[in-house]
Amino acid sequence: MTYPKVILHRHRVAALERRHPWLFSGAIQRIEGKATEGCVVDIYTPDNQYVATGHFQAGGSIAVRLLSFEQTPIDAHFWTQKIQLAYQYRQQLGLGVLSATNVFRLINAEGDGLPGLIVDYYHGTAVVQMHTWGMYNAKDDICEALKNVLGNSLHAIYHKSAETLPKLKGSPDTIENGYLWGMTAVPSVVTENHHRFAIDWETGQKTGFFIDQRLNRQLLADYAQGKTVLNAFSYSGGFSVYALVAGALRVDSVDVSQKAIDLCNQNVALNNFDSLQHQAICDDVLKYLQHNTTPYDIVVLDPPAFAKHLDARHKAVQGYKRLNVLGLKNVKPGGILFTFSCSAVVDRQLFYDTIVAAAIEVGRNIRVMHQLSQPPDHPISIYHTEGHYLKGLVLYVE
Repeated sequence: MTYPKVILHRHRVAALERRHPWLFSGAIQRIEGKATEGCVVDIYTPDNQYVATGHFQAGGSIAVRLLSFEQTPIDAHFWTQKIQLAYQYRQQLGLGVLSATNVFRLINAEGDGLPGLIVDYYHGTAVVQMHTWGMYNAKDDICEALKNVLGNSLHAIYHKSAETLPKLKGSPDTIENGYLWGMTAVPSVVTENHHRFAIDWETGQKTGFFIDQRLNRQLLADYAQGKTVLNAFSYSGGFSVYALVAGALRVDSVDVSQKAIDLCNQNVALNNFDSLQHQAICDDVLKYLQHNTTPYDIVVLDPPAFAKHLDARHKAVQGYKRLNVLGLKNVKPGGILFTFSCSAVVDRQLFYDTIVAAAIEVGRNIRVMHQLSQPPDHPISIYHTEGHYLKGLVLYVE
C-alpha cells in the first residue's frame, strides 16, 4: 500500500533516529500526496530513505504520531500483532483474565507503540479511548484485533472517545460513545488484588476506574492497620477499600461529586464494610481540610490533573502547594502523607520541589519514605519521557 510521503528537513532527521514517537510540524520540508486528518503517512529523509510510518495530524504542533519504524502496511495484521505483543507483556506481569486482578490497562498509547490509543480491560469488557482521528479511523481493525487476541475472555468492546478526540475544523462533530461490539450491563464488578469494585465505564471518570493507582493502593494497605485514614479526592473509593480491608480503624472519603460518593459507598459495601468504619463526605476537599479539627494517621491526596497544558503549569504548581500545605497540617505527628500528581506537564522534579515548598511553609520535620509512579501495565517508552505522568511521594511527618 502506498501512503502519502512526509519529507523531513535534512537537519531534523536525527531527531527521529532517537525514536521519539512524535514528529513536530517544524521538521517537515514538504508532503507528497494528499495527507488528510488521521491518514497514514510514511516519513522519508530528503534523499528518499524511509524513516517511519504514523498517523497524520493537520494543524497541530505534533504533525505525525509514529506507529512503526519498519515499513509495513498499517492493516488488520499490524493491529493484531501490536495488541498481541501488548497482551503478552501484561501476562508477563501476572495480569490476565484468570488472575486475582481482572482489571488492567492493555494498551497505554506511546508506552505500547500506539500513540493516541488507550485500552482498559474490565473483566471481559475492553474500554477503548481514541485520542487521535487516526486511531478512530482504525477502530474497526482495532476491534477485530482485540477479539482475535483476547478470544473468549472478551465479551464486549465499548469506545469512550467523544470527549478525547480533538475538535478540528472539518472533523465529525457527532461522535458518540457506545459499544463497538457486544454489550455488558454496568456497573460491572471487577476484582483487583481480591478487592471488589463496581465499574461504570459508560458514565464514570476516565474509562471508569483509576487503574494506575493499583500498586500505590497496595502500599497504603501496608501502613493502614489500626490507623485513621483520610482519602481525599476519593472518587470510587479505591484507597478507602484497601485501607479498610487492611484493618484501618476508620476511613473518611471526601469528594466534591455526590455521584462519586455514591459509588464509593457501593464499593465499601461490596467489600463488607459499613458506616461504622467508613464515612463518605460530599465536600470540596480544600474546604474540608481547612475546617477539619481532627488530624489523621494517614492522609491521601490524589487530585485530578491541575494542568493539562504548559500554559497552566504555574497555576497548577501553586494549587499543588496550597493543597499539600493543608494536607500536611491534617497529619498527626508520626503520621503519613500519600500525595500525587497526574499532570503530565508537572514533571517529577517540579512536583518534588513543590512539595518541598509546602513542607517549608508548614515547618515540620518530614522524611521521604517512597517515591511512586504508575504501574508497569502503564508502561513508559524509554524514548518518550513525557509518558511518565503519575508522580507520588509518601512522607513521614513528625
